[in-house]
Amino acid sequence: MAHRVALRAQHPRSIWLMVLPMLLTVLLVAVWAEGQDYYELLGVSREATTKEIRRAFKQLALTMHPDKNPGDPSAHEKFLQVNRAYEVLKDEDLRKKYDKYGEKGLDEQQDGRYESWNYYRYDFGIYDDDLEIITLDSGDFEAAVNSGEIWFINFYFPRCSHCHQLAPTWRDFAKEMDGVIRIGAVNCGDNNHLCRRKGINSYPSLYIYRSGQRPEKFNGERNRDNLVRFSMQFITTTITQLCVTCFVQSKLAHHRWLISFTFGNKNSASNEYKKLQAFLRNDHIQVGRVDCIADSELCQSLYIHKPCMAVFKGLGIHDFEIHHGKDVLYNIVGFARDSVRAFVTTLGPDNFPSDRKEPWLVDFFAPWCPPCRALLPELRKASIQLAGQMKFGTLDCTIHHNLCSRVKLDSCNCCFMKTTHSHLSLKSNTVVCFSAAGRDEGQIWAVDFYAPWCGPCQALMPEWRRMARLLSGQILVGSVDCQRFQSFCQSQSVRAYPEIRLYPGNSRQPDRYTSYNGWHRDAHSLRTWALSFLPRASVDLTPETFRSLVLSGRDHWVLDFYAPWCGPCQHFAPEFEVLARMLKGEVRAGKVDCQAHYQTCQLAGITAYPTVRLYPYLGKKRHEQSGEHINSRDANVIADTVRQRLQQLLPRLHNKPKVSAG
Repeated sequence: MAHRVALRAQHPRSIWLMVLPMLLTVLLVAVWAEGQDYYELLGVSREATTKEIRRAFKQLALTMHPDKNPGDPSAHEKFLQVNRAYEVLKDEDLRKKYDKYGEKGLDEQQDGRYESWNYYRYDFGIYDDDLEIITLDSGDFEAAVNSGEIWFINFYFPRCSHCHQLAPTWRDFAKEMDGVIRIGAVNCGDNNHLCRRKGINSYPSLYIYRSGQRPEKFNGERNRDNLVRFSMQFITTTITQLCVTCFVQSKLAHHRWLISFTFGNKNSASNEYKKLQAFLRNDHIQVGRVDCIADSELCQSLYIHKPCMAVFKGLGIHDFEIHHGKDVLYNIVGFARDSVRAFVTTLGPDNFPSDRKEPWLVDFFAPWCPPCRALLPELRKASIQLAGQMKFGTLDCTIHHNLCSRVKLDSCNCCFMKTTHSHLSLKSNTVVCFSAAGRDEGQIWAVDFYAPWCGPCQALMPEWRRMARLLSGQILVGSVDCQRFQSFCQSQSVRAYPEIRLYPGNSRQPDRYTSYNGWHRDAHSLRTWALSFLPRASVDLTPETFRSLVLSGRDHWVLDFYAPWCGPCQHFAPEFEVLARMLKGEVRAGKVDCQAHYQTCQLAGITAYPTVRLYPYLGKKRHEQSGEHINSRDANVIADTVRQRLQQLLPRLHNKPKVSAG
């Protein structure tokens, strides 16, 4: 009997022991949920935009979703709370109530539902990460479409298959029209009331919006060319037709112009001209056209004998510069913006500096010569640096052959070029010819030996020029025409074209070189190969050096968290080395191998590769483990971001010591 009584006494206790863990779990979830407000749950500030809230929620959804945490019994309740926070903060009205009254001011009815992990990974916010596409919501839609700019807006639904099929085309179209009109997107899953108010009843629906006018719907086949043609009909800019009777000299003397010299065919590329006008509006550059058949006298006076683009700088009809680059929209826009700021003039017999007192630096060149064309942007930079000290001009020796011969420049070439330094000592009436001056000790050169008739050489040339721009300031880049300089190429044992070589600048072995034997001849592959010959500017970090040098050290650090097997990481590696050289003396650069040091990366919150983080030195306060995320893989953008951030921290860093060596 006693035995039976004992059993009865233990029975409630055993039940309590079974129930206790469940109660503790519920209690912990309740404490976790009540301990933070909705902004803290999502990790955003109270001033965060809807896009920032959406991006923060997506990151949490991909890591906290119960589908990804099957072993966590509290995952469902935690994610419900995060999902609830997002549902409230994304809605403008609910957010206002929450900000004013807290959670008590909200409707407590919740269905306790959320989407699958795959939805958040693949369908949630299709265009959130596209820089050229602006995701609008009910809070900013009206202000955007009534701003006076033209908007082309894609109304889509996350689960719509046609919307996902359109996405790559819409991205390409947005890049094509970037700067001409505004490209937007509205997620009708998140903004159902807005879409219904606008009469959207099918997806995707594409509409042009102009302030004060009725929206225009696109109904054609959804490809890039059709989208461009449709949107360009709403661009109302006009191209001014200039002629002698229109007082050309008066117009060119008082305004900055980008002029297209044509020979008939006035209607060609009309959309491109409209884009030029839209791109250059904020630069106060007018766009015009001169027909050299109708106004042959004007074109002959300027020695223009074929179609071209030229920038007139508002200082008279003879102060202009001709574009010798690619006839591509973005190249022309970049040239126009650079040219109006620079002080380079296209020279001819009428304005050649023969008997003038001021010093001139003249580039005698031929447009067919790739190194000569590559020099022109450097000449513009030098003209800005030396403004007021000397004048700069270019002379096309294919047009003005007699003038070039008169100043004895028959042998002038620009196969090896040196960038113009900011300190030049030239006497009056000096004419400088950029010639094959050889290589200085310590200079690293990448050289392309080619022949003009060689097909692979012609295919390589645009990639070679692009690589030269990518390597600017790092490695000198040149080309040698082996048809023109046959004896020189023979002396260098060049027997096949193109022959790509890197000369490391070794004073003991000046003729030593390494040939490129890679399969790919694109700019990025060539650049990676060339940069591999430079000494490392970044350092590899271990868990110990990460803690001692970065977290506890007295230097600013920018880090690249990567994995050896990651393709984008390998592509980014040379860019990070460029960044390390750009920031040398200001910020130290380090790399962390997340395959070898997984725990270090996990503690830093690294979830994707490559990831760039800034760890600024904050005086006595130690670094946060995770640092500050930088969302870019462009060395120039990252360097600007880092310097701006350090400028913000400057009041706290006035006692910051200089970066230590090593």
